Amino acid sequence: MPDQRRLHGLTAPTGDAVLTTLLPALAAALDGAGPALLPLPSGGTRRAVIAALDPDAPLERDDVALVVPTSGSTGEPKGALLTADALRHSARATHDRLGGPGQWLLALPVTSVAGLMVLVRSLHARRRPEVLDLYGGFDVAAFGSATTRLQPGVRHYTSLVPTQLRRLLAAGADLTAYDAVLVGGAALSSELHTAATERGVRVVTTYGMTETCGGCVYDGSPLDGVEVSIEPDGRVAIAGPVVFAGYRLRPDLTADALVDGRHVTQDLGSWSTDGRLHVLGRADDVIVSGGATVPAAMVERVLSGHPAVAVCAVVARADPEWGERVVAVVQPQVATQAPTLEELRAFGAARLEPAALPRELVVLGMLPVLASGKPDKNAVRSLVAART
Repeated sequence: MPDQRRLHGLTAPTGDAVLTTLLPALAAALDGAGPALLPLPSGGTRRAVIAALDPDAPLERDDVALVVPTSGSTGEPKGALLTADALRHSARATHDRLGGPGQWLLALPVTSVAGLMVLVRSLHARRRPEVLDLYGGFDVAAFGSATTRLQPGVRHYTSLVPTQLRRLLAAGADLTAYDAVLVGGAALSSELHTAATERGVRVVTTYGMTETCGGCVYDGSPLDGVEVSIEPDGRVAIAGPVVFAGYRLRPDLTADALVDGRHVTQDLGSWSTDGRLHVLGRADDVIVSGGATVPAAMVERVLSGHPAVAVCAVVARADPEWGERVVAVVQPQVATQAPTLEELRAFGAARLEPAALPRELVVLGMLPVLASGKPDKNAVRSLVAART
């Protein structure tokens, strides 16, 4: 096809290189002046991503600005095709919801859609973002220093995962300089949410995925133009201008995920009495224990609120009596002060049904995580399966 738009794969940078290489390339991709971008991880998954998404193959659509790798729950690399219009709408709708454009602090890797959207929003706001160097991991002190460098007289925003928020609060960081702190990527426990708001942090919980240009539901309410519905089987479906255009080189997966223009997710949801979306967990991440269906994310959300727990992942293990048992895998706040199984069960008893309470506890010094900062559930399952 003549003059078809090209796809450029580039190793996702960190630190100052984000501003000198990625940000101008992203601006060109959004304007159509440069090729669409495929951010590539630098670690062990790089080869698999390149093989699956093939930067040299023709690009399916000329309006695509980003092809963002995502593995979902399967671990199989997929590439979400995000158009320039979808990315711009997401940035504009976010600023409209938060009270206007401002300056952003990038504290997430740009291999994830959440990190990339901080840059898209910065371009929309026409303000240079502050950028953390995440090469050695997230550093609380570096975050504090970056906060002091934010421009005065403008609105300030950042986007975090719950683990980062917990670490910042534990270190006594002052987040009141931010007009909004977006928190997504994993379940935010009510205890952590309360602790943050009591410290004056203006937390905005976000729900979304790579296929929706990141968060598209803020504090349970869809952004302008976004339509959310619940399918008959309980899955969340999302429609509107932020929805992706399909999966790179995978029309079979696209047909399953895009139905009449709606992205039918693998998340189970319901509506609260005040009309807000409540995400229960993934349809493909449930545990059937004693005949009861237990969404793992619901248990993670509750147990993560225990004061001794830094990070929690919940998985299943075969059980001769219950069919499957609920296994809580936790990273304690202090290595020598891990909670006991009995303490976790007692903590969760007020908010969880008996079948959802953990029957086994695994304590790890560090939970394996994905590039996005979320727990790597596949790796956690393998670790639990290897234990006798």
